[in-house]
Amino acid sequence: MRPYVILNAAMTLDGKIATQTGSSNISGKEDLERVHELRKECDAIMVGIGTVMADDPRLTVHKIDANPEDNPVRVVVDSKCRTPIDARITNGDAHTVIACANEYKEEFKSSEKFEAFKEKGVKVFFSGDKRVDLSALMSYLHEEGIEKLMLEGGATLNFSMIKAGLIDEIRICIAPMVVGGANAKTFFDGEGFDLMDDAIKLELIDSYSLGKDLILTYKVI
Repeated sequence: MRPYVILNAAMTLDGKIATQTGSSNISGKEDLERVHELRKECDAIMVGIGTVMADDPRLTVHKIDANPEDNPVRVVVDSKCRTPIDARITNGDAHTVIACANEYKEEFKSSEKFEAFKEKGVKVFFSGDKRVDLSALMSYLHEEGIEKLMLEGGATLNFSMIKAGLIDEIRICIAPMVVGGANAKTFFDGEGFDLMDDAIKLELIDSYSLGKDLILTYKVI
């Protein structure tokens, strides 16, 4: 048993989710409101440690009218336990779970950072050897009452999740712009597949214009 997982992201027409310098202001106002409506509908929102380190996001519902109880549980996949003590996802705006790998468990649990997280009410879940076992994490979150999870990447986590068969739906905002850049992050990175026959297959189930952007919804098949 695991949550129903919706991967949501915004990308440029050439598939970039950020420039090679890390700029990621892609969505228009209307899409940002759509994203926060989705956050409000979900029980949890999950990102990778790269997103936390680069953007220091709040991962709350704040672009639309909402109450504190509308904030989803915040989940960070952080195999090496690198989440900063003062990261905004560790504040009291919502519950937070940090998922780490077992290789770093003993060292981390004896650290001042671990004690600081406990004082803030942050839960730490350990699984896998050198990398977080995403299937085990999904089972744990389901046991914690998470039925619908919103995945906001980044690119490496996106690929790891879809390769493991842990994504049910993809909602993507395509902005009418091109940035290029061989080192710019794409929607999915990771190791990729060698053959097109191995690619994850999708079914388009909805599409519509939103402001200047195009919103596409796919079911993973």
